[in-house]
Amino acid sequence: MTREILETRRQVVSAIIRAYPGGREGAAGRLGLSLKQFDNHAYENNGHRSLDDSQIAALEAVTNTSFLADYICNQFGGFFVHMPAAELLDNIELHQRSLRTSSRRGKVDQHIAKALDDGEISAAEKREILALHAKHLAERHGQVLATITLHSRETP
Repeated sequence: MTREILETRRQVVSAIIRAYPGGREGAAGRLGLSLKQFDNHAYENNGHRSLDDSQIAALEAVTNTSFLADYICNQFGGFFVHMPAAELLDNIELHQRSLRTSSRRGKVDQHIAKALDDGEISAAEKREILALHAKHLAERHGQVLATITLHSRETP
């Protein structure tokens, strides 16, 4: 399975538009822009500035994605971790997080094994492996935070 690796802000905006219900038209409406205005900003046409972070965040709130945060964190060699909401946590959620963590680790290992079939790891394979690894680490960190959040004693 090939993952989309977003290396530019423009790719981030395109991924959000693809995920948005109603696509470009729906996203334009959410931001109160005409389709032409939206396209000019989204694709930086005719010298227009790109969508700003708050506009992108508004779209991602609808799509429940984190493309912009993932992209920015990646620019600094890090990864984005969704903070668990205490009211949504229970032991079933912790188990599901554990399964997702294990699954993501397995994907990393599978991609490494496949990349080594020819005896070396190419630049593209390296990017793919590191992107999957960041997702695994983010999921694991979220799992740890969720466990701590669910089982911490409240202090008065």
